[in-house]
Amino acid sequence: MSLLVVGLSHRSAPVSVLERAALNADAQTKLLHDTVAAEPATEAAVLATCNRIELYADVDKFHAGVAELSTLLAQHSGVGLEELTPYLYVHYEDRAVHHLFSVACGLDSMVVGEGQILGQIKDSLARAQDLHTAGKLLNDLFQQALRVGKRAHSETGIDRAGQSLVTFGLEQLAGGGDVQGWAAGRRALVIGAGSMSSLAAATLARAGVAEIVVANRTFDRAERLAEILQEADDNAVTARAVRMNAVPDELTRADVVVSCTGATGLVLTAESVAQAVEGRTGQPPVTEPGLTAVKPEAPQPTADENCPLDLAAAQPGFSVLGEAAVAGMDAATLEQHATWAAGGNTRPAGGRTTESAEVDAELITALAATAATVGRIPERRRPEPVAERPAPVVFLLDLAMPRDIDAAVHRLAGVRLVDIESLAEASADAPMAADVDQVRRIVSDEVAAFGAAMRAAHITPTVVALRTMAADVVAAEIARLHGRLPDLDDRQRGEIRQAVHRVVDKLLHAPTVRIKQLAAEPGGTGYADALRTLFDLDPETVASVSRAEDSTETKDRPA
Repeated sequence: MSLLVVGLSHRSAPVSVLERAALNADAQTKLLHDTVAAEPATEAAVLATCNRIELYADVDKFHAGVAELSTLLAQHSGVGLEELTPYLYVHYEDRAVHHLFSVACGLDSMVVGEGQILGQIKDSLARAQDLHTAGKLLNDLFQQALRVGKRAHSETGIDRAGQSLVTFGLEQLAGGGDVQGWAAGRRALVIGAGSMSSLAAATLARAGVAEIVVANRTFDRAERLAEILQEADDNAVTARAVRMNAVPDELTRADVVVSCTGATGLVLTAESVAQAVEGRTGQPPVTEPGLTAVKPEAPQPTADENCPLDLAAAQPGFSVLGEAAVAGMDAATLEQHATWAAGGNTRPAGGRTTESAEVDAELITALAATAATVGRIPERRRPEPVAERPAPVVFLLDLAMPRDIDAAVHRLAGVRLVDIESLAEASADAPMAADVDQVRRIVSDEVAAFGAAMRAAHITPTVVALRTMAADVVAAEIARLHGRLPDLDDRQRGEIRQAVHRVVDKLLHAPTVRIKQLAAEPGGTGYADALRTLFDLDPETVASVSRAEDSTETKDRPA
């Protein structure tokens, strides 16, 4: 069996694909069950974070394993296999080990060196263990990845290079300045009560915000988080919990909003944010020049025939002619959408004229011509820089995947939105600490050691089976000798037994030590097969030793 990982991350896929492929807890559970039920795989674990989705498996065939894992990811994410495939990466054997160890050390994170990934790896292993989809290989691999990550953070200064996504996001909200100075005295609204939202709330409390309001679909969890914040000794924040239906009112009062929920649709639309800004300032927010205004009366579809969009899932205020509709479309889909829009399938509303709808349709047609040469319309979530932009009155941080806050909020003046996509852009230019090179060396050393240990462990059952066979031969020969020489006393029988055992042990010692050394080297797994063939070992005996070792190993859980 061999380790295989198939996945996609912020390095391989645009945010629009990542958010569509995001897996909730139920989807992860079903994916794990279906993976171990598939023919090529015997073990499985899923690592799903806000910027990566990876499926790890122990497979017996590489090509069949890649095909099966890719298909399963597509089925459970809801993104078609043909569309998903260009964004997938595959790592096998030592490369897969190297990848996970690099992820655990924060080398593959959006913010290099961040330590939150260790908790996510631990959660992934615990889930696989609870569902009984992790066997010896994945248990050993993930537990060792946790140890490698902890070693990197304790032995190097990688923490100086990395921050949590929350801290980095708040720094971006603060315009790159001091977060404490920016946050002091502000009112914050945190939507969600999971690990990321809790971290954001605690970070804001330590930064000196005056009030934190926690909103969550499960009110008890919101209350618990508010109590923890209120009782903490390292801050003096006032914290309270509200239900989700109170979010619109709280949004009008909040200076800072952090959202990270597991919702599949938008939590905050552009319309709701615009209304909050109007409630604070008494004036409707102005949109950036050159971009379509976000209005609740945006054109709505009157028919869905030939429309490539999922109109049933469209959020209130969604414009089928807007930027969010066409971002990421390929050329063929965009042409289909242009034909549909030009056919009069949207009704003018809110002061829009038929001529303006035709202009939008012409724009889509022009974009289709561009897409024909580059293959796909690039995502454009952020407004073009403008000479004068009003100072923000509301700061929003969206850490969810898929996104909680409508990307169209970027267009609103008086609002600063930082989301996963803008964080990816900002982190691309972030300086990397010199300690990163040292972490890379640690990863390389640990990968080599893990590979050697796995290869050596692979031959151990065969060596144990060989020694068991030798012991059985000795016992049989001693019994036969006792039958032929019944007059021997106990002392003589003991001397003969010890002499035969010493001979067998000396004959087996050097070969078994040497074969373990050879097996630990790259390409050494074939020595186990050679040993079984040379000594005609019973495959079932070897397998029984492996099963006994597996039952012992699976008792271990990460601390």
